[in-house]
Amino acid sequence: MNIYLDVQSPAVKQATALASLYGLENHGLTQLRRIYWNLPAPALYEEAIFRSEGQMAHEGPFIVDTGKHTARAASDKFVVREPSTEENVWWGQYNRPFNPLSFSQLHSRLAGYVQGRDLFVQDVHAGADPAHRISVRVITQKAWHSLFARTMFIKNTTIDQARKHVPDFTVVAVPGFKADPMVDGTRSDTFIVLNFRQKLAIIGGTGYAGEIKKTVFTVLNYLLPTDGVLSMHCSANVGNTGDVAIFFGLSGTGKTTLSADPKRHLIGDDEHGWGNNGVFNIEDGCYAKMIRLSPDAEPEIYATTRRFGTILENVVYDPVTRILDLNDERMTENTRGAYPLDFIANAMPAKRAGHPKNVIFLTCDATGVMPPISRLSPEQAIYHFVSGYTSKIAGTEIGLGIEPEITFSACFGGPFMVHHPYVYADLLRRKMLQHGAQCWLVNTGWTGGPFGVGKRISIRHTRALLNAALSGDLNSVPYRKDPIFGFDVPMQCEGVPSEILDPANTWGSREEYFRKYDALAARYIENFKILASGCPADVVKAGPKRLESGVPEPVTV
Repeated sequence: MNIYLDVQSPAVKQATALASLYGLENHGLTQLRRIYWNLPAPALYEEAIFRSEGQMAHEGPFIVDTGKHTARAASDKFVVREPSTEENVWWGQYNRPFNPLSFSQLHSRLAGYVQGRDLFVQDVHAGADPAHRISVRVITQKAWHSLFARTMFIKNTTIDQARKHVPDFTVVAVPGFKADPMVDGTRSDTFIVLNFRQKLAIIGGTGYAGEIKKTVFTVLNYLLPTDGVLSMHCSANVGNTGDVAIFFGLSGTGKTTLSADPKRHLIGDDEHGWGNNGVFNIEDGCYAKMIRLSPDAEPEIYATTRRFGTILENVVYDPVTRILDLNDERMTENTRGAYPLDFIANAMPAKRAGHPKNVIFLTCDATGVMPPISRLSPEQAIYHFVSGYTSKIAGTEIGLGIEPEITFSACFGGPFMVHHPYVYADLLRRKMLQHGAQCWLVNTGWTGGPFGVGKRISIRHTRALLNAALSGDLNSVPYRKDPIFGFDVPMQCEGVPSEILDPANTWGSREEYFRKYDALAARYIENFKILASGCPADVVKAGPKRLESGVPEPVTV
């Protein structure tokens, strides 16, 4: 499309009705064709369709193809290294340093690219607790990315708020602009670069909307701990008695599915803070995996795929009838849906609740050796939190194949953590001890053997175990001491076959099971060597112990 052709788009007359007085020239963006400010969902639907960015599917969701990138480009994320970040950032695999001069040059070229083009702006907020909320501006090339930002973050509610909005941090997402690695110092033509001194992040070369949401989360992971608030890659819900539960886990481990429990109220599905007033959602939307979504196992999430206002990424559909096929993974295993939090019927309107009674770590164990649920001591909890053992599920990051990839992701969200993992772990330990929270390790992965041999643990059994843990029913059952990790494993739970609770019973050979379990312990120990220097001795000692003989005898507690 000729960007200079003056064709009247659907929302052109309303483009500035909700404009902020703090203009885009403050971000170095000038000589733009037109700026569309804070358009609501219907107008963004019209603009996105007018610009051929996507289509409306059966019963109303907006469906898009994100192009080359159908997952996060984790290897293309950088943080500008300058005096204010030098000593505070955990530099390495997830926080790659970027030169300040290179950032300025890349930003200047991006600003030149958008001259003469339309841009969309959403002035929003991150953090449902007013004491820890930041104002965010999301500037996008695509109308549907603006719809995504509006869906995922907390909106202004009055014209006056919109006009007076001044961002604490700004994200500029321009997928059409690509970096030149030789010139810009990037790894590829895709880039996500955060500059904490300038309070600005720029994204280019990718249409995957998850980069916008995770960039804002990374910013909060940098800012909140300095204020004594634990930022968490977790979902959260609360029971009718006010008992809050938080669920840590990487994408694909069950955070969204398990927290969307019809018997409990959803606080949020992915990003939260834990402050002096309790748990609060950072966002105002949910971002769930849609592949093979079941109307029986996940009825509330499934229902969102039939609603106006839901954005579906890379979901296959019939181009004539516009009917979805959620089982088709031809575009990616990582099909995604973004929808407002209030699409879940029992969501908490305030997006806030009290202090957690239960902390759950969700690990997708592709080796098939971890128990389906274990009770952890405070020291064990911090060891497993810092380790973050799980498996990356197909499609959630670029380069992942069909087979799950065993990984250790610190704090169950390593790609988004900016400080050393123990900064977050120490906050978690202090808050758990202060408020008497119990920690559980829940395996949502395989049993009866590793991936390709065993089978995925039934979500029905996982829900039964979680319900028993959250209700307190697991407090009155007998436990055995795990011979390798030393945590307590329940020996019975109503609605769950007892043999499943000891995964050695589900393998064809107990000897082979313990060989595999011992090998996993070795991987834990090796991984923790790079983290141990920042952790106290009691946490280091809370890790697994290698087996001295073949098959250990069971020990009850």
